[in-house]
Amino acid sequence: MGQPYAVKGRKKKRKLDEAAALDAAPPAEEAEEPSPPEEVGGEDKGEEEDEEHAAVEGLPVVPRPVDGMRRPGAIFVLERACLEVGKVGKAMQILNSDDHANYLRKQNRNPADYRPDIIHQALLAIFDSPLTKAGRLQAVYVRTEKGVLFEIKPYVRMPRTFKRFCGLMSQLLQKLSITAVGKRDKLLNVVKNPVTRYLPVGARKVGLSFSAEKSVNLSDYVAKSCDDEPLVFVVGAMAHGKIDKEYTDDYIQICNYPLSAACCLNRICSALEQKWNIQ
Repeated sequence: MGQPYAVKGRKKKRKLDEAAALDAAPPAEEAEEPSPPEEVGGEDKGEEEDEEHAAVEGLPVVPRPVDGMRRPGAIFVLERACLEVGKVGKAMQILNSDDHANYLRKQNRNPADYRPDIIHQALLAIFDSPLTKAGRLQAVYVRTEKGVLFEIKPYVRMPRTFKRFCGLMSQLLQKLSITAVGKRDKLLNVVKNPVTRYLPVGARKVGLSFSAEKSVNLSDYVAKSCDDEPLVFVVGAMAHGKIDKEYTDDYIQICNYPLSAACCLNRICSALEQKWNIQ
């Protein structure tokens, strides 16, 4: 009759021993509380941490349409893009007028000249267009205000947010190339100047500027172009000023009003989509 009580006593003792062992065991790893970011130049708080998270180790690619046919494509050259890397605090960052105004003023620079958002919007206008999704984008070249030239493959998935874009550009300008996720294919690559060495032989290079003397209807202008003659559109990606027209074959104005780079590129893509019947 005493055995059941003995069994219960052993079970109770075992539970007490297990509880004591748990109390004596070292605590499980806990996530450390992030330390507050260091202040950098007044309004640059936390920017170092944001840029670090925004850096991209590899870029995703979009599926390329394959139909076995060789079709004409468009090439874009974006000139004078404001993409300059500066050391703010401990981090290398793409300088911009919103986050680094105090830093730029201390360096005797005009914050209004630092507008990397312009090139970001311009690239999204190209890569989001039906023209690109239909596989008719041939190449994109960007030249910075400092003269650094880089190529962007037409099947890149561009970062949607501005901070991730700045992290990508900072990494590109320091490492000189960005590869695809899990591959060695260079999606963004710094190349040697001039850009004309990478353009197809016989390509028609068209510069667009509000200051150009020749005014055209863009849809008619594009419709009259020959498909055997590749079209290269040169557009400025800066806040003020105009592009260098020395290497262009034609220099045109497409609107009676100044247009942003993104708006101008939207018009070009729409005209090409109409010409090539891309719905």
